[in-house]
Amino acid sequence: MFKSFFPDSRWFWPSVILWSVICCGVWFEFSTAIGTAVGLDMTEKEPIIGLGHFVTDSFKLFYIFYALSVTIFALLWFTLKPSRWQWWSIVGSAFILFSTYYSVQVTVAINNWRRPFFDLVQKALSGQAKVPASELYLLMLKFAEIAFVAIFIYVITRFVVSHYIFRWRTAMNDFYTAHWSQVREIEGASQRVQEDTMRFATTMETLGVSFVDAIMTLFAFLPILWSLSKYVTELPLVGVIPYPLFMAAVAWSLFGTFLLALVGIKLPGLEFKNQRVEAAYRKELVYGEDDEQRAQPMTLKELFSDVRNNYFRLYFHYMYFNVARMLYIQADNIFVFLILVPTIAVGKITFGIMQQILNAFNQVSSSFQYLVNSWTTIVELLSIYKRLTAFEAAIKNEALPEIELEQTTA
Repeated sequence: MFKSFFPDSRWFWPSVILWSVICCGVWFEFSTAIGTAVGLDMTEKEPIIGLGHFVTDSFKLFYIFYALSVTIFALLWFTLKPSRWQWWSIVGSAFILFSTYYSVQVTVAINNWRRPFFDLVQKALSGQAKVPASELYLLMLKFAEIAFVAIFIYVITRFVVSHYIFRWRTAMNDFYTAHWSQVREIEGASQRVQEDTMRFATTMETLGVSFVDAIMTLFAFLPILWSLSKYVTELPLVGVIPYPLFMAAVAWSLFGTFLLALVGIKLPGLEFKNQRVEAAYRKELVYGEDDEQRAQPMTLKELFSDVRNNYFRLYFHYMYFNVARMLYIQADNIFVFLILVPTIAVGKITFGIMQQILNAFNQVSSSFQYLVNSWTTIVELLSIYKRLTAFEAAIKNEALPEIELEQTTA
């Protein structure tokens, strides 16, 4: 699944982690000194509203630093371990990371826009001061500028990711078909090569981009939420704690993640078995197209009975999983308002600051809740992974996974 697309997996992924740590360390420790040395203004300033957010000296240095880091890493692998898919697996991955980071920065720019706009709205609605309509129109124009950038980045990212994922599927397809003689006798082999590689690729497209977006969002919004915590000094029931918004977001998100992981622990195995029984039923029907002795009514009835029983088990386990998931999601809708009640009640914050807090908190909590929001898709991916693992075992002449043997015996 991975070795077919990426370079030597034994060393590639450790090198990715090591190089990322080195680059992040250099950036956080020395970016200010490097920028000052080349004549850039790296001092912290008030957030710039509009497109100017993306062309500050700090951003310019980041663009150069990121491009240089990717170039060094790619050239190293291109030289030491050239591979067929290196441009897509290395440079393509780097581009997707950058475009995802840029889309998160668009969200940060919109969050910066919220305070002045909603403070003006509050000021106008209070009737205590006259607000020129031109100021509101100007801020709306700045929002439109940011929105157009968001649309452009989204379209480009989705286009590149779609091509990236199809190349990955092609790499898997070529790898498995090259070893067809070793895997052809595994139950549903044709389905695994054709359908499971497709589903793995499309699921990775959904989960992979969401995961990268969640990580980038945390990097961008955690400092914002940390700084906004100065406006909130007390939480209901808990009282006064350091950085209450940050602590509340982390605690609430971790609670939801562990809750749904525990409740949905049986789902991956059931999804895997579901694919097995569907494949067995479909295979008998295919045989029946060419051989009148196959696909007899009693045989089909027994095979479909397995399909029905597994689906009914799946429905039951998804029922209580969805109860827990929806209870958490509905509670999440009001959680941030709940923790802001003491602050709102005494009027410590303006409407604009409250909008910033709501947006930043939701961004951080949604990122921490990646598993909560994606658990159904993760279950599907795990079931596909289990099926393709059987291919990997057959190619390596290893024992089949236990769940494969269990179903075969049954």
